[in-house]
Amino acid sequence: MTTDSTAFADPGAFERAAGLLEEADRITVLTGAGVSTDSGIPDFRGPHGVWTTDPDAQAQADITLYTGDVDVRRQVWSQRRAHQVWDAEPNAAHRALADLERTGRLRALITQNIDGLHQRGGVSAERVVEVHGTMLWVRCLSCGRRTPTPEVLARLDEESDPRCADCGGIQKSDTVSFGQNLDPDVVQAATRATRDCDVFLAVGTSLTVHPVAGLCDMAMMAGASLVVVNGEETPYDDFASAVLHEPIGRALPALVERVTAAARRAGP
Repeated sequence: MTTDSTAFADPGAFERAAGLLEEADRITVLTGAGVSTDSGIPDFRGPHGVWTTDPDAQAQADITLYTGDVDVRRQVWSQRRAHQVWDAEPNAAHRALADLERTGRLRALITQNIDGLHQRGGVSAERVVEVHGTMLWVRCLSCGRRTPTPEVLARLDEESDPRCADCGGIQKSDTVSFGQNLDPDVVQAATRATRDCDVFLAVGTSLTVHPVAGLCDMAMMAGASLVVVNGEETPYDDFASAVLHEPIGRALPALVERVTAAARRAGP
């Protein structure tokens, strides 16, 4: 049985979004921090976001401050060890995207998240494009060595600023900080998936961070319909074919349920 659209504040918006997704053969999804909040990981720019409640926290994500101040690195490492990700589990939204992949209609899942919960939720790693990197690995800024983050965190009791085991260089989580460029290969993969879809579904993202937010423009220019699912308004709401301001953990599974039903009707 498919979800009753009257369960949502704007049934018409839900039906528009569901209809577009049901008819699509290739769906590219862009996710942001709002997808992981139900797993206990706070977002950044929402009303209760990390940077909203503590503006100083954003400064710690600056690569120049990080490399130039050992006290900043010590604070960041301490925060990494206490991060909610180590106890987090995939939620209904993560599992819904795995269900979407099983319909054969998921072109790619582009994510701004660094928590690895999409893969743990069942989406194939080769479908996930992590534009901002991953906090599950650490990279040396000098020699490029990658180390699983838990191995580095285990050294914090003895070293407050653990250096690279190979060259002694500064290490940081393998994520993109302010002042760093996105990986060109990752950008290329995201660009290909954006240009090769019928529907571009943006979920749980404020769509204010560029160049990633600009993927919405790229998708629409390539002829795709834009569907936005987010708790707050975004700059792209006026340009989207459908917008849902609903709890993501409820709206996204309901939309995917409709796609799954459509896939069953279409048959092999």
